[in-house]
Amino acid sequence: MRSAALRVEGLSWAPRRGTTVLHPTTFDVAPGHVLGVVGANGAGKSTLLRILYRYLRPTTGQVLLDGVDIWAMSAQDVARSIAVVLQEQPADFALTVGEIVALGRTPHRSGLISAGDGDARIVRAALARLDLAAFANRMFGTLSGGERQRVMVARALAQEPRLLILDEPTNHLDIRHQLGVLNMLRTLGPTIVTSLHDLNLAATYTDTVLVLSEGHPLACGLPSEVLTEDLIAQTFGVRVQRQTLVPSGNAHLTFHL
Repeated sequence: MRSAALRVEGLSWAPRRGTTVLHPTTFDVAPGHVLGVVGANGAGKSTLLRILYRYLRPTTGQVLLDGVDIWAMSAQDVARSIAVVLQEQPADFALTVGEIVALGRTPHRSGLISAGDGDARIVRAALARLDLAAFANRMFGTLSGGERQRVMVARALAQEPRLLILDEPTNHLDIRHQLGVLNMLRTLGPTIVTSLHDLNLAATYTDTVLVLSEGHPLACGLPSEVLTEDLIAQTFGVRVQRQTLVPSGNAHLTFHL
């Protein structure tokens, strides 16, 4: 699966008659790397993601995918290049799990051309990767919230995007599947931008962390350099203590009110 270089330059957004929700933000994500976006509720995380997958047109700035502004691309090219998994999923799809995952292949078809053997192989691989092969014939509406979330990640994988955007991908997942999904994301191939509430997961599973506060970018860089006790206290209003776990060597944050 291919990955893209993502360049965000001076990106901001405000409603036509309202205050600015996202202030000018600039960052780069190398091909195949994972960027975690963290911040308190209302920090602008979801707004940033909506701009990245071209749901919102930025007030200022550009989103460049391999040097090409996504607003200069056709809608089909964007759909082939960028996949998104949202935080909340509807439960009333009258489709099976396999049929929903197969929808990820839609941008790669032209006209009335039906799915072929190649599409079926990609769908089966996506189902297997998310441990969903046994659910292929289950109706989507019968699944739990965590199972539905995994189905939507599988659909995004079937899309074979160069950029994968996830809004709280661990929402509704139990601990085993949280760790499983985040471990898997690092091996998928596409460049990834994901919002995360859990700072320990962000510190462990991302290459770069962007911290937002009230729509302002406060810091962007390596998790070990960005997720400092002082910055977390400033952003979230809680005191933390940074610890190093032995023998893994991973940083772990403990929180105190």
